[in-house]
Amino acid sequence: MFIQSFESLNASPAASQVSEFKLANGLQVVVVPDHRSPVVTHYVWYRVGSADEPPGVSGIAHFLEHLMFKSTDKIASGAFSKIVARLGGQDNAFTSHDVTAYFQRISKDRLETMMEMEADRMVNLKLTEKEVATERDVILEERRSRTENSPSSLLTEQVSTALYQNHPYRIPIIGWMHEMAKLSRDDALAFYRRFYAPNNAIVIVAGDVTVEEVKALPQATYGPLKPNPDIKTRLRPQEPPHRAARRVELKDPRAGNASVRRFYLAPSIPNAAEGEAEALYLLMKILANGTTSRLYQKLVVEEKIASSAGGWYSGTGLDSGSLGIYAVAVEGGDLDKLEAGVDRVLHELREKGVTADELERAKKAFIADFIYESDSQSALARRYGEGLLIGQTIEQINDWPAAIAKVTAEDVKRAAVKHIDIRRSVTGRLIPVAPEPESGALKPASGRS
Repeated sequence: MFIQSFESLNASPAASQVSEFKLANGLQVVVVPDHRSPVVTHYVWYRVGSADEPPGVSGIAHFLEHLMFKSTDKIASGAFSKIVARLGGQDNAFTSHDVTAYFQRISKDRLETMMEMEADRMVNLKLTEKEVATERDVILEERRSRTENSPSSLLTEQVSTALYQNHPYRIPIIGWMHEMAKLSRDDALAFYRRFYAPNNAIVIVAGDVTVEEVKALPQATYGPLKPNPDIKTRLRPQEPPHRAARRVELKDPRAGNASVRRFYLAPSIPNAAEGEAEALYLLMKILANGTTSRLYQKLVVEEKIASSAGGWYSGTGLDSGSLGIYAVAVEGGDLDKLEAGVDRVLHELREKGVTADELERAKKAFIADFIYESDSQSALARRYGEGLLIGQTIEQINDWPAAIAKVTAEDVKRAAVKHIDIRRSVTGRLIPVAPEPESGALKPASGRS
């Protein structure tokens, strides 16, 4: 009965009506009908992210994402989002290691206008030196506020960087500060001309439309754009075998309680063996997701040596994924004792596996998440965009719940034994320390008092 509930989702209206087609210039278009409200979500996904950046210009993918809201011949600098808002919509964009995406949520009668605007900036972006300088200050401030001023974020960045010995995933998406400060107009335009083209993009339209209604619009708007013949399949440096565990320690007076985190290199959905990624998702749900997880129950509830604990599986990377766990010590807690506690939980999972009840609860949690996500038009658009960008077919995306349902307790244990391997890990420690005296502080006077 439980497995049948998973399989029945494949017959849901959203899944069964999804269609795709391709224009002559190589643009891939996907339509996800959702007639619950008279609005649409329009996404443009580019097959380029921070892991595709040339050496020395880290952060250029994210920087270009910001600059895409500047001017073309048709749209004044900064006017793009104002036009969307004036038409009653919302828009935004994001950059990851593997993709850059732009989206608008708007009434269906404005869809053609959104396509016209996105098609325009796909090939006609104009940048002035002033625009570049202003936006460069914005991204530098973003890094300062989100990373440089957060000890926890700094440690996560250092652990992530140490996890990859050769692959560009080791470089933070936002970039390194010293390279971001030098990003230029020429850098941005070179990256733009190399990767932004219809044959390197996927357009997703989710909402109150049919395939027949949508089909003519991309042809009229994106269709006249010329493809870039230099677009090639992405080939990135790959990881060598990992043979030794690595450790990172960050001492910072701004840190709160001491904490420990560990990342393991793991396969992602595109390169995992059949059923392996699904087993890893369930493994981490049982081990580290939420207050009922093994890690939380053992360290926080029973032993009371942690104030919080959790973890995740990142499985949507194009080239690889990772497992992550963390635990924050109670005030004044012993970090060695906390790390030993984490190791005990991991060892028990590797040795004994998971129970049938744990596995069933984890599967039910995933099916609930899948159903709730299907209620969100934007989430539906993102589901298909992310899946297609890592090489999945629409059928594979729709069949994901059934794939989860097939996972056995033996599959989960096998995944734990194989991938919770200390030799493929980086352990990071965040240690609060007393602040150093200010450079201008008064020193005791010498001589007579």
